[in-house]
Amino acid sequence: MLELHHISKVYHTAGVELRALDDINLNFRANEFVSILGQSGSGKTTMLNIIGGLDQYTSGDLLINGKSTKDFKDRDWDAYRNNTIGFVFQSYNLISHQSALSNVEMAMTLSGVSKTERRQRALDALERVGLAQHAHKKPNQMSGGQMQRIAIARALVNNPDILLADEPTGALDSETSVQIMDLLKEIASERLVIMVTHNPELAEQYSTRLIRVLDGHIVDDSNPYQSQTSQADEVIFKKTRMNFLTALNLSFNNLLTKKGRTFLTAFAGSIGIIGIALILSLSNGVQQYIDKVQEDTLVAYPLSLKKDNANSLSSLLGARMSVDNSKAPKGTVGVNTTLKNILTSEISDNDLASFKKYLDEHRSDYEAVTKDIQYHYDLQPQIYSSDTDKEITAVNPSNLSSKLKTENRTVKAMASNMQVWSEISDSKKMLESQYQVVTGHLPENYNEVILMVDENLKVSDFVLYSLGLKDVSELNNLDKASETKKESFDYKDLLDKSFKLVINSDVFKQENGIWVNKSSDKTFMTNLINGSEDIKIVGIVKPKEGTSNSGSTGGIGYTKALTKYVSEKVEASEIAKEQRANPNKNVFTGQDFTTDGTEFSSSSLSPQQQMALASMSAEELAEYVSQYNENANATYEDNLAKIGMIDEEEPSSIDFYASSFEGKDDLKDLIAKYNDKVSESGEENKVITYTDDIALVLSSVTTMINMITYVLIGFVAISLVVSSIMISIITYISVLERTKEIGILRAMGASKKDVRRIFTAETAIEGVISGALGILITVLLNIPINMVIEKITDVESISVLPVWAAVFLVAISIILTVLAGLLPSRLAAKKDPVEALRTE
Repeated sequence: MLELHHISKVYHTAGVELRALDDINLNFRANEFVSILGQSGSGKTTMLNIIGGLDQYTSGDLLINGKSTKDFKDRDWDAYRNNTIGFVFQSYNLISHQSALSNVEMAMTLSGVSKTERRQRALDALERVGLAQHAHKKPNQMSGGQMQRIAIARALVNNPDILLADEPTGALDSETSVQIMDLLKEIASERLVIMVTHNPELAEQYSTRLIRVLDGHIVDDSNPYQSQTSQADEVIFKKTRMNFLTALNLSFNNLLTKKGRTFLTAFAGSIGIIGIALILSLSNGVQQYIDKVQEDTLVAYPLSLKKDNANSLSSLLGARMSVDNSKAPKGTVGVNTTLKNILTSEISDNDLASFKKYLDEHRSDYEAVTKDIQYHYDLQPQIYSSDTDKEITAVNPSNLSSKLKTENRTVKAMASNMQVWSEISDSKKMLESQYQVVTGHLPENYNEVILMVDENLKVSDFVLYSLGLKDVSELNNLDKASETKKESFDYKDLLDKSFKLVINSDVFKQENGIWVNKSSDKTFMTNLINGSEDIKIVGIVKPKEGTSNSGSTGGIGYTKALTKYVSEKVEASEIAKEQRANPNKNVFTGQDFTTDGTEFSSSSLSPQQQMALASMSAEELAEYVSQYNENANATYEDNLAKIGMIDEEEPSSIDFYASSFEGKDDLKDLIAKYNDKVSESGEENKVITYTDDIALVLSSVTTMINMITYVLIGFVAISLVVSSIMISIITYISVLERTKEIGILRAMGASKKDVRRIFTAETAIEGVISGALGILITVLLNIPINMVIEKITDVESISVLPVWAAVFLVAISIILTVLAGLLPSRLAAKKDPVEALRTE
C-alpha cells in the first residue's frame, strides 16, 4: 500500500547541508498501528511529513499502491492529502474561530461533499470520539483532550486510508493520553495508523509495530513488511477545491473575532467611497435639475420646421455664418461678404407637405423620441370681445396697436407683434407636465380656452388690454404724475369671461357679383359678432415650478379642435365653395387672376357691376376701389389664405417637442434620414433645413457639469488608492496572524489556490463592508446637505445618490480591496505548510 524506497531528505541552510533522512526503505501494511520512535532531530517528524505529502523528498521514491509519486504536481499532493491522509497533531491545530463541527467539516468542503451529507458525517465523527454534545463549541471552550478528539474526528471524517499522528499525547495528561491511545488503537484495526512519539511505554503497549530512527536512519523495525504488489494499481485522487462560499464563511468568522479592527479598516476604506458618493449625489441632483430645465426649455423652444424657410431668421443667420474664415493679407483689411452671402444664398422653402406624408408613414419612429408633434397652419381664429355696445374690439388678432395713441414706435411694434392667443398641445400629459391648474380645468371642447398666468399668479397688463379686460383709454390718458396701483381679478370674474368666435369667411359678403370684406362695417360686424358662438375661459393655469415657462407674460391657450372647427366652417362657406369651384377666377374682383399689376378700371367690369357702381356714394365707391386694387394682383393661393382655407396635408410649420436632448439628437437623425432619402432620389427641393442653436447652448452646461464631476472624482480617487494600500497592509497582517491556519488547511488538502481564495474572500468582505458603510454614511450626510441647499436656493433634494451609483461604488470598493489583497494572498499561498504548522 505505502512504500518508501531509498527516501532521502536534505536541507540546505546557510551553505550547510543537513541530511534529515538518509536512504529510508519502509513498507507499510494496509492496517497496522506503527509507532516511530527516536530522539529529537532524528528525522521521525520529517518522515511523517513526507508520508503525508506536506514535505517533498530530495531523492528516492514514495509509492502509493505501487504507483510512483515522482511526477506528482502540487495539485496531486493536495488531492492525496485530502483523500488518503488524516493528520493528528500534538498542538491539535484547530481553527480557533470555527466551531468543533465546522472544524470537522472543513476537510469535506475541499472534497466537494454536499452540505447535508457533510453535516451528518461530521456529527457521526464527533459521535465516534464522544463529543457530539460539544459540536457547536469553539476550541477555546474545551479541554486539551476534547480538542485532540476533535482533531481525530477531523482526520477520520474523510475516511482516509492513513492516519498520521505527530505526538498526539504530547500535550495531554496520562489519563487523557490513555484515552487517546485507546481510540487510535481502535482506528488502527481498520486502517494504517502511523504515530510519532517520544513515549516508548505507550508505543510498546498499543502499537503493533515499532520503528526506531536515529540520525535519519532506520535502526530497528520490530515487524518489517515486504510488499507483495507486483504491479501498480490505478491511483486516482479526486481533485480538491474549496468553493468561494466556504472561503467567505471562513473569512467572515475570522473577521468577527476582530470586530473593532474590521470596522476601523472598513471605515478607513469607506472614506474615498464617501467622497465620490457625495460628489455623485450632488452631480446627479444638479444634473437632474438641469435635465428638468432642459426638458422645459425643449417645450419652450421646440425643433421647428417652417414652410417659409427662405424668409426665416435662422436661415439668414445660417447664410451670415457662411463667411470666409481665412486671414486677410498682412497690412490689409479684408472684407466678409455677409450681405452678399445673404442675398445670393440658395435658401428654398421647406416642402412640409412631402415631409408630413413621410412623417405619417413613419410616425412611430418620431413619436418614440418626442413628447408631442404639433402641426400649425396659416389660420388664426378670429376672436372678438362680446361687448359691442361701444365699439368692436378684435381680440385675436389684436387691434391694440391701432388704439394706442402714442408716438413710441417700440410700444407700437410690441402691440402689433404680440401673440396673446396661442394653440396649445393636444396632449393632456404634456400640458400637465408643464402647467398647474389653479382653478377650473383644462379645455375639453373646441369652444373652451384657458388663461395662462405666471408663477406668481399674475398676467401682463399688455395681455389684459389686448383681451379687452382693461380699457385702453387708460393708457391714452397717462401722464408722468399717474400713480401705478395694484390690481387683481377674482377667479370667478375671469372664468365667467367669454369672447365671440367669428368664422374667418363670415366677414365676406357677396355684393354685385363679387365678395367684399365687411370687417370695417360696424353695423355688419356688430350683428355678426352678436350672432356668433361663445368662446369661454374654463380654467386658469400657471407654469409648474422650475419650468422654462416661468418667465411667461401670460395669454390665452386654445386647442387644435378650435382650429379644426374654424377650418371646417370656412370650407363649408359659400365664398370658399365658389373660389374652389373657380380656381381661375378671383372672387374678390370678379376677374381672372392676373399678375400684370392692372388696377381698377370700370371698363373691365360687367354691365351689372357698372350699374352697381353708379348707385354708390363717393365713400362707398372709394371703399370698393380700394378693395378691388388690394385684390387685383392676388393669386388663387392668396385668396384661399385670405378666406381662411387651409390644406391639412400642407402645414405652415411643424413643431417637435423632444423628450430629452438625446431624443432631440435622435430626432435630427430621423430628419437627416429623410433628407438622405430624398437626395438619393434626386429630389433636392424636398430637403428639410432648420437650425437648433438653443440645444447647443444648453447641452454645453451638461458637459461642464460632467467635466467638473470627473475632475473632483479624480481628486477624491486618490483616497481610494491610499485606503487600498492600507487594506493591503491589513490583509498581510491577517496572513501573518493566520499562518498556522494556512498550514492546517494545506494539511487537509487545500491547494495554493484555495488559500488565495480564502484571503481574496476576506478582502472582498472588507470591500462590501467598506462600500456599504460608505453608502450608508453618504445617505445620512445627504440629509443635512439637502437642508442647507434648500435653505439657500429653495431647490429641494438636490443631493441624491442614484441606485446605480451606490451599486457601482460598492462594486468598485470590492474590486479595489480584492486587488489590494492579491499580493498578501499570494504570499499566503506560497507559505510552506510544514513551516506554517510550526507557527505559534
